Parts: sequence; structure tokens; C-alpha cells
Amino acid sequence: MSKKIDLNADMGESFGPWRMGNDDALLDIVTSANIACGFHAGDPDTMARTIRQAVAKGVGIGAHPGFADLQGFGRRRISLSQAELENLVIYQLGAAQAMAKAAGGKVRHFKLHGALSNMASESIDIARTCYQAALRVQPDLVIMVLSATPMEYAVRDMGCAWAGEIFADRAYNDDATLVDRSKPGAVIHDPDHAADRILNMLDAGAIISESGHHIPCRIDTICLHGDGKTALDIAQTVKTRLIRGGYTLASL
Repeated sequence: MSKKIDLNADMGESFGPWRMGNDDALLDIVTSANIACGFHAGDPDTMARTIRQAVAKGVGIGAHPGFADLQGFGRRRISLSQAELENLVIYQLGAAQAMAKAAGGKVRHFKLHGALSNMASESIDIARTCYQAALRVQPDLVIMVLSATPMEYAVRDMGCAWAGEIFADRAYNDDATLVDRSKPGAVIHDPDHAADRILNMLDAGAIISESGHHIPCRIDTICLHGDGKTALDIAQTVKTRLIRGGYTLASL
């Protein structure tokens, strides 16, 4: 396996005076930023500010669309028709493209958020609908997928550019989906444990589930988070341990 790896994080999720996460600090750690597009989180001012900072620091820009669910932070499942899903994706991607262009940058990748991502990781039809809509707008997008799920099966069938993602701070089920946040142990808070499991998965070329099951997969990018008491410590520890392990950090 190549020793080159991308570190990504969800950003721009503040709203007005309310703050989510620590984007400033994360932008000094990650190589790719997934920018909220105003539906599950974020607003025009937050998008503009976060994208300007990403451009200034040479961090790759990604659109991060989710359900129109500010109160639930995009983590509640919503049933939409195929046309509604397509329009939801196109609308948010267009906002990210405009903001990036205004800041002198360009959207490079695309990653679904929250419940929409979870649903696409379970249904190849939902994944394909979202990805085809995005690629109609920007054919050169790199689609970021949860490795070894129907998301990956969709992009492989479509023949588009894609990147396989694993999470530093989330536990996995045996089918490569994420353990529901409501369950104990779903979110990892110990920085050393997070770093150990990431290095183990990279060495194995596989997702390692909570039960110890190995799911062989392609790993191109690691998701970090900025919200939570130990999130920044996890992000910095993972980065430090990767560099120490001989990995080169580079955006998609």
C-alpha cells in the first residue's frame, strides 16, 4: 500500500454566532476540508470564512452536503424522492463551488454528511443518485466514500475518481458501516487508541470492526473531527503517529 495518505475533517459547521468545532486549529492539521453547505449546518459567512482559510493554508476543499435539518444537525433520516435527492445535492454543491471560486480556490472532492451518508452507505441506489447528480455538475470531482460499503460499489460501477475513507474516532460494524452514535463505544475519545487502530488498519489494508473482523479495503483518506473534548488531541496524535510511521500527508 502507498505510504501517502490524506487527512480530512468536516468544517464550516458553525451557524451565525454559534460555534461548532475548532476549524482554525484543524486547518493546521488536515490536508482536506469538507465544507458544510448550509443545509445541515453552516451559513454563507461561515462558508466564505472557512474556505478562505483553507485556500490560504493550501488545504483541499470539498463540498459536504446533508439533509435540510439544522436542528438535528443532519443526523435524522429523511425520505426523499430521487429528484429531490438530486436537487439537494446540486444546490449545495453549487454553493460550495461559488464560494470556493470567490476565494480563489476550487472544489476538489465531495463527501456526504450524517444521515444522508449513512443511508448511502446502506443503499447503492441512494449513493448512485447523489454521486451522479454531483458529477453532472462537476465531472472531475473526487467522490469520498465509506470504504467497502455500497458507496464504494457505486463509484466503482460509475468509473469516476474516488477516495476510500476510514474514520479515526468511530467504531465499525462487521459490514463496514459505522456503529450508531447512540450506542456505547461508537465514538472513540482516547487519542492513543484512535492512532493505534488507524495504524493497525493501514498496516492490514482493512477496516477492523469492533468485533475484530477484518474487511479488506482501499484506504486513501482518514476522517478526523474538531468537535468534542478530545477531538483535536486525536487529530494531532493521529497526524504525529502517521508521520512517525513514514506516511506522507497530501490532499486528494
